[in-house]
Parts: sequence; C-alpha cells; structure tokens
Amino acid sequence: MAASQPTPFRKTVETFTAGARTLPQRYFVAPEIFAEEQVKIFGRQWVCVGHQSQLAKAGDYLVQEVAGESLILVRDLQGTVQGFYNVCRHRGTRLCETASGHGAAIQCPYHAWTYALDGRLVGAPHMDDGPRFEKADYSLHAVRLALWEGFIFVSLSDLVPPLEKVFTPLAGKFGHWNLPLLRSARRIEYDVSANWKLVFENYSECYHCPGVHPLLSKVSPSDSAENDLTEGPFLGGFMAIKQGKSLTMSGEACARAVGDIKAEDHARVFYYSIFPNMLLSMHPDYVMVHQLWPQSPARTLIQCDWFFHPDASGSDPSGYNPEDAIEFWDVTNKQDWHVCELSQKGIESRAYQPGPYSPRESVPAAWDREYLRQLG
Repeated sequence: MAASQPTPFRKTVETFTAGARTLPQRYFVAPEIFAEEQVKIFGRQWVCVGHQSQLAKAGDYLVQEVAGESLILVRDLQGTVQGFYNVCRHRGTRLCETASGHGAAIQCPYHAWTYALDGRLVGAPHMDDGPRFEKADYSLHAVRLALWEGFIFVSLSDLVPPLEKVFTPLAGKFGHWNLPLLRSARRIEYDVSANWKLVFENYSECYHCPGVHPLLSKVSPSDSAENDLTEGPFLGGFMAIKQGKSLTMSGEACARAVGDIKAEDHARVFYYSIFPNMLLSMHPDYVMVHQLWPQSPARTLIQCDWFFHPDASGSDPSGYNPEDAIEFWDVTNKQDWHVCELSQKGIESRAYQPGPYSPRESVPAAWDREYLRQLG
C-alpha cells in the first residue's frame, strides 16, 4: 500500500475538547468490560500479529493468540503468508504447540492428519477405508489476513472492511522508512501489571516526560510534539531530536539510516498508535514496535521489537550497535510501565474519580473517544 515517495508531514490544528476527562474506573477494572473488549475490539478489528521478516522462509511459522483464539501464521511454498485457526479438522486437536518453528507441513499430534502449508489436507490415515471421504472438504479454517508495510494483521470477523480500506489514512505515509524490508534485531517481552489502555494513553503524551524520562528528555524536548493524526484509530506525529543526536545511550546513531530519510526527518522521531494493539516508533536509524496483548483488566503482555535496515550490520560493522538503542528504550519502557502500574493501583482505589486532561493530553483524550466508539 505504501507509495514510493514519502507523504510530506503536515501538521493539523489540534482541537482540545474542553472538559475532557479520564475514563471511569470500570473501564480499567471490570471483568465484564474486559470480556466485551475481547469480543468487540480484539475479536473483530484488524490486529497486528507480527512482521513478515519473522516468516523468512517457506515453512516458517508463528503461533499467536488473538481474543482467545490460537492462530497459525505460516509462509507457504509460493512465498505467501497464510493464517489458519490452530484447530485440526478431525477432532479439533491443537496442531502447533510451540510459539514458532519450521516445518514442511502441519501435522496433528493426535491422529497424524497432515496439512500442506497452504492449509490443504494432504494426509488422513485410514479415512479412505470408510464412507466417501474427500480431503478437499477438510482444509484448515483460514483467518482473514493482510499485510501493511510488511506487518501482518488478522481479523477474526468477516464484517470488518478490508485492511486496505481501514488503513486509508496511512496509505503512502511511511514509504521512506522501508518498513517491509526491516529486520528485528531483538525482542523483549514485558509483563505489565496495568490495563492495556493505560499503556496507550501513556504512549500518546509527553506531559510526563520531564519527571519520568530524564534520559529521553535530554535528547528529545518534551514540548516539541507536533501531531498530524488527531482523531480516529491512528494517532500521533513527531517530536524533535536534538541536532546530531539519536535516541541511544551514547546519543549517537547506532546504525545506517533505515531508508531515504529526508533532511528534516533526521532530527525527528515519529510516534503513532495504531488501534487496537500496535505502537509504531520511527527513528532515522531504527524502528521500534510494541504489540499489546491484554491478559486481564490489570495485566498486559507487551512484545517490543527493534528493527534495523537489513544491510546495517554488513555495510559498516563498526557503526552498527543495536544494543545502544535497545538499552535506551528498555530503560525508558520500564519507566513507562512503572508509572502505568502506579496508575492502575490508584485507579483501583475507591477514591479514584476521572480527572481532567490537560491541553497537552489531547491525543490520549482522542484515543479514549475512539476506544469508546469502537466499544459501541
């Protein structure tokens, strides 16, 4: 979907809704609302489940749970990324037990029904001995799957419009970051004792940065945010990076540029939230992506990947130091998770009441509006 040329950044005028307040307590603690979110949001909308580079070769697969459903993501022999429910067509047995791997086919561990990488049933021992049986009638159940900028999205619903239509506001916007070509150098998983919405709200503002992120604030001024997406499922914009600096522990670039980054963008970091589970942070020399997986009203699993240009390590080994960026954001992430956990604890108190958003929190307020709209 990405155009070959970048879309120029255009700042839009943000309108802060006077009187906007944080969500009521029940949205962060009630099991019935958590269950409703799983059905209406994670069980319906397009959800990010990975990047195509994680399925580099035919036979590579991932297993991801979405809204209580276990899904197999696999690259078939034609190079196409496929998605299937992790359920055997014989007696419903779970097919893949490991989170990732490689195989020439998908075989049930119970009765050895075997499926090709494109989901076709190709082996069913002794089934030909009984009444008429056609393998073609028992392919794996497919899940709706689409790619956006190299990232894999699935939807469990047939009612949601195609991904290309839903993602129209982002069409061509990030072409010059080479997102489909990038490779993850590292993944860190965080188990955070906070509601998933608090993580989104935290990501969407830097009102908290001077006190919570002293290292980040030294290289990226907390008052430099300019947002161009301010309503709907896609929110965010850029913040300035001090001239000649990078968001790393050393303050220096840790790799070659990820793409054809224009002059002004070498001094910017772009932050976008993609509803309902993706946080996309684009730096000149790397891209960081968070996937959020709610586990309960007060617990969220976060998978964080750091992506680099595929030629970064080979082009200039002395200038490729991914740990410089990974350590920087690991420190910053943990600072964010800590305050999110403190928020969760406070919201659970009988003393909690929705508080007023400041004018510097217009994007979290907009995120809340979109969340409530999606929840219906």
